[in-house]
Amino acid sequence: METLLHDPVTVSSPIAITPGAVEQLNLIRQQENIPADYALRVGVKGGGCSGFTYVLGFDVPHDNDEHFDMEGLHVVMNKAHAIYLLGMQVDFVSGLDNRGFTFDNPNATSTCGCGTSFSA
Repeated sequence: METLLHDPVTVSSPIAITPGAVEQLNLIRQQENIPADYALRVGVKGGGCSGFTYVLGFDVPHDNDEHFDMEGLHVVMNKAHAIYLLGMQVDFVSGLDNRGFTFDNPNATSTCGCGTSFSA
């Protein structure tokens, strides 16, 4: 395993990830053979029908990231994204009508119909 030049500081997480989402993410990590030095990246990017879309995927940590340990899952987030995600909960649903990750974001002033795009 490759070591980082400096030890990242782990801070209190601005978001929550449900146990069901953690279980699904660990399954994806295993099935896709995601390298151990990758972390789960949670963030936002411009785009989508409401202004921002959520970022959720495995990535190499960057210098401007904050680091979180959530249920044994190493999570990183660009420091600038916390203002848009503070208090958000990531869940995984598996129902007849919907299957996938959901984002319950109290900072979203509006969301699109698919739930992956929002405005703040």
